[in-house]
Amino acid sequence: MADTKAIQQLDLNLLKIFEALYFEQNMTTAAKSLFVTPSAVSHAIKRLRLVLNDPLFVRQGQQMQPTAACQRMAPQLINALNRIREVLQQCGEFDPLTTEQTFTIAIHEALESQIMPALINHVAELIPQANIASIALSREHIARQLANGEVDLAIDVARAVNAPLMHIQLVSDPFCVLIDPQHHLCNNGTLTQEDYLLAQHVAVSSRPTGRVMEDLLLQQQGINRHIKYRCQTYQTAVKIVSNTALMLTLPRSIALQFSDSNLTVIQIPFALTDIDTHLYWHSNTQSDHALIWLRQQIEIAVERSSLVSIENEQ
Repeated sequence: MADTKAIQQLDLNLLKIFEALYFEQNMTTAAKSLFVTPSAVSHAIKRLRLVLNDPLFVRQGQQMQPTAACQRMAPQLINALNRIREVLQQCGEFDPLTTEQTFTIAIHEALESQIMPALINHVAELIPQANIASIALSREHIARQLANGEVDLAIDVARAVNAPLMHIQLVSDPFCVLIDPQHHLCNNGTLTQEDYLLAQHVAVSSRPTGRVMEDLLLQQQGINRHIKYRCQTYQTAVKIVSNTALMLTLPRSIALQFSDSNLTVIQIPFALTDIDTHLYWHSNTQSDHALIWLRQQIEIAVERSSLVSIENEQ
């Protein structure tokens, strides 16, 4: 039986630590997400064990596995914590001119140079005292980061997510080819399917192995191309392609950042599905006035930027 009197005197900070450990199932990782030490997490869980009269988590190797009682209790407890957050977020009006908070946005590296300059230029005079931090997006951890407030919003290509994550589409971007205008396969700014398949290509991915997005889409049509080189960023890929016979397939909005006298943008000679960029957030911040405002500003910034005009050109 849980200690009723102890529950009434319970420090709510213990519940935040419980939530983090439940999601992470690792003392060190939970501590990092809360910016505390692993010993602080361990001490908090010991206090909760005494109050609730249950081990809550059992160590199995490097993981802390929740007990059956913990599994039953956790969803309701986390839901209650989220409700408390929502109530607190609704207190007081958000004033962008006076707020001093820092907004943290997790964004894929390839999208950062497209979206963040447009956003910062748009809000520069609207939030003179606030700060915006753009950090690397980790698809493995983003749900947890959004849940515990480590990240306010995330921007990434469209992917399947379920509640409590929420999302909207920001822009839809077609694929194209970036190529040296003097390329022997480039015929007056056009490219045939045969020429595309004859060429050697550069692929971009932060993952060490596995097919990139455009190859997955090509493969659906039974099309395989020759990937000669693979690198981690579009900046590197562009330097590789410049003054060579190689081709780079990429979203059009990114390609236009690099097109100049040395490289030209050509329509890809296959009907590929556009790549969509989405804005993601956690449902526990749905009513947060500050983040409602920021989500709106991101939509406006993207709407006013060249990203939308790129979409409308097609």
